[in-house]
Amino acid sequence: MKTSLRDFDAADYLDSEEQLSAYLSAAMAEPDEALFLAALGAVARRRGMGLVARRSGLGRESLYKALTPGSHPRYETIRQVLAGMGMRLTVVPAS
Repeated sequence: MKTSLRDFDAADYLDSEEQLSAYLSAAMAEPDEALFLAALGAVARRRGMGLVARRSGLGRESLYKALTPGSHPRYETIRQVLAGMGMRLTVVPAS
């Protein structure tokens, strides 16, 4: 019997606003920029890429390109994507 596995996608497990924001916050706390972009992509997929693209004012292709591994989106693009998902960045003191 052949076993088939599918790739893990965090988007499949993010079920609430609290989980979405906690996931992004945890990824942002890490020094690896790619980890945050991967988390941003997972949350965008969970929300719906088309919906996030419309709400952010970005084209769907531009959104995919910005969230592709290895990309280096500008701060403005990240802010637009977060706004399109109904979220924003917050700064807190490091402890």
